[in-house]
Amino acid sequence: MAEDILINVTPQETRVAVIEHGIVQELHIERTSARGLVGSIFTGRVVRVLPGMQSAFVDIGGERAAFLHVADIWSNRHNGDPIVPIERLLSEGQNLMVQVIKDPIGTKGARLSTQISIAGRLLVYLPQDTHIGISQRIEDEEERQHLREKLQQLLLPEEKGGYIIRTMAETASDRELALDIDYLRKLWHGIQEKAQAGTALALLYRDLDLSLRVLRDFVNEETKRILIDSHETFQTMQNFAREFTLAGAERIEHYQGERPLFDLFGTEDEIEKALARRVDLKSGGYLIIDQTEALTTIDVNTGGFVGVRSFDDTIFKTNLEAAQVIARQLRLRNLGGIIIIDFIDMDTEEHKNAVLNEFRKALARDRTRMTVNGFTQLGLVEMTRKRTRESLAHVLCVACPVCEGRGQLKTAQTVCYQILRELLREARQFSAREFRILASQQVIDMFLDEESQTLAMLSDFIGKPVSLQVESVYNQEQFDIVLM
Repeated sequence: MAEDILINVTPQETRVAVIEHGIVQELHIERTSARGLVGSIFTGRVVRVLPGMQSAFVDIGGERAAFLHVADIWSNRHNGDPIVPIERLLSEGQNLMVQVIKDPIGTKGARLSTQISIAGRLLVYLPQDTHIGISQRIEDEEERQHLREKLQQLLLPEEKGGYIIRTMAETASDRELALDIDYLRKLWHGIQEKAQAGTALALLYRDLDLSLRVLRDFVNEETKRILIDSHETFQTMQNFAREFTLAGAERIEHYQGERPLFDLFGTEDEIEKALARRVDLKSGGYLIIDQTEALTTIDVNTGGFVGVRSFDDTIFKTNLEAAQVIARQLRLRNLGGIIIIDFIDMDTEEHKNAVLNEFRKALARDRTRMTVNGFTQLGLVEMTRKRTRESLAHVLCVACPVCEGRGQLKTAQTVCYQILRELLREARQFSAREFRILASQQVIDMFLDEESQTLAMLSDFIGKPVSLQVESVYNQEQFDIVLM
């Protein structure tokens, strides 16, 4: 399936959209002021060791200390012996080389590992390791063995470190592999020199910016063209492609049209849709996507789709379409962590298996590691998707200051009754000549109309006049009671 990659560059941010058959399949946004840390290597300082949690907090120079778990310490993961307690491995004030494996998300700091891995276009270099691994996406056993032997022939006898062969290496020539090896060697040599010369809290290596990661991670044999609307970025990518990726250079094009690139392909509209809670299906059904800190839930509904044959057939077709759309939404919104999907209940195992197979097939093109479990006893599908960066909603949005992220507001009537209770408390505690209610227009209108009698009765009961004043800057839940 041919795909286009669009890159929109401004001084403030870089946005990337992957388009297939005119439909946006992936969105990536990186802001200059808040570049991600995943892949970056630091010399950090241990600030606190927590034996009870078998973890440590490491200062890498950010606002919050980063988190290192005992399982992410390289010596514990690769010697085959029982895990050594963290208090025997680390001490406060100790300097160590660490790599960020997960960006700070919400209130949590970055997650670290002491196992270093440096990604090239065809290979991932593991300087502390010794084995050669192969991407699980390359399934043919003969091909896996062929790639392993080809790489071993290119490595020098005294070569240190291990490698993981990426999917894109399947069609690579010996020269391309040799260039990638040389590129990774140079990077690691530079990192070591900085580590020896530098001090704690030093940045030793930063992963490529988003536009260059496109060439390294996104481009494949299905990529037809890469359109960039910045001449400077176009030249940078051309130079990078010629030096390291060879085949990618001729697909890079500088877009110079008058119409904004993302408008031309309808990408701006897709970004707005990707922030909505409801996603409409072509059949008339719809999805409801709710993202919380712990997990994401996706609910499938038939909506206006009534089908033409039977009720079971209507449900089955809705679920099949939903399976494809959900897989796309996960990529589009960059949803990660635990994901619970509530497909419409199906009576037959045949239909359940067909929907699950369709879902797994749609997920196959996702670059992110994930696991999918079958239907639970409650009819839910549970899955996990590796979360390394913030979701699209967390990058572009903040919680609503009015509802504070609840997605709901108290009704004007509810606020009226809350004010009446507060007014009664104030009257019992303080002696005032008059009480004045400051509230939003909706609440004051409610007091003047439906609740006017209730307010008059309370005024008589406390024996003091009550006046009303509209505050246009107040939201529906805000109010004040002023003692006059």
